Amino acid sequence: MTLPFPDESFGAFLFDMDGTILNSIAAAERVWSIWATRHGIDVAAFLPTIHGKRAIETIGQLNLPDIDLVAEAEALAQAEIDDVEGVVSIAGAAAFLAALPADRWAIVTSAPRRLALRRLQAAGLPVPPLMITGEDVSRGKPAPDCFLLAAERLGQAVGDCLVFEDAPAGIQAAEAAGARVVVVTATHMHRLETSHPMIAGYGDVTPLLDGRGRLVIAGNTLSTDGRNRV
Repeated sequence: MTLPFPDESFGAFLFDMDGTILNSIAAAERVWSIWATRHGIDVAAFLPTIHGKRAIETIGQLNLPDIDLVAEAEALAQAEIDDVEGVVSIAGAAAFLAALPADRWAIVTSAPRRLALRRLQAAGLPVPPLMITGEDVSRGKPAPDCFLLAAERLGQAVGDCLVFEDAPAGIQAAEAAGARVVVVTATHMHRLETSHPMIAGYGDVTPLLDGRGRLVIAGNTLSTDGRNRV
C-alpha cells in the first residue's frame, strides 16, 4: 500500500469516530430509519445525509413544522445509546490508537458524549484523555470549530495536526480548520472523490515517534501471518 504522508510528521492526530475508528452504520441507520418513517420522510433519500453531522443540524435542515429540535435530537441520541448491536471497531484501529502517546491524540465526533462513550465501549476502543463531542461546540461539522478546539486543548497548532475522517462534512471541517487529512474508506460503499490520501483501515499502518518526538505514519513490518513484509 502507499503510505499517507510518508515524508511528513505531525504534532497530533485527531480522529473522527463513526466510520473512522468504528463502524456504527447499521445501528445508526436502524434508529434514523424509524425516526424518518415516523415523520413521513423518504428513508432511502434521507439516510445518506445523516453521517458526520450533529443530529440537531441534520434535523434542522429538514425544516419540519412544529418540531422541537433539542427534544428530537436527545431522543435520537438515547435511541442510539440503546441500540449498539453490530457496532465494531475498524480493522487495526485498537492497536493503532493504543500505540499513540495519550497527550498527542483526540477523538473529535459529532456524537453526544454519552453516545460516543457507549459506542467506544461496544467497539472495545480506548477513550482518550481528550474527546471533543457535539456538546462542546456551537457549530458542528462542516464548521471547523471542533478541530480547532481539539488542537487548542492539545496545545498544538491545527496546521500541525493530521485529521482522520471518513465523511464529507468532517473532511470539509478539517479543511476549513487548516489541518491535513487522511480519509478512512473502511465503511465506504462507493468511492469518494477526494484529493486527500486514503487508507482502507489501520492494519497496514502504525504510528511512530521520530527522532524529534513527532508523530509519523509507518508501515507495519509484519503481515497478519507474522512474516516480514517486503
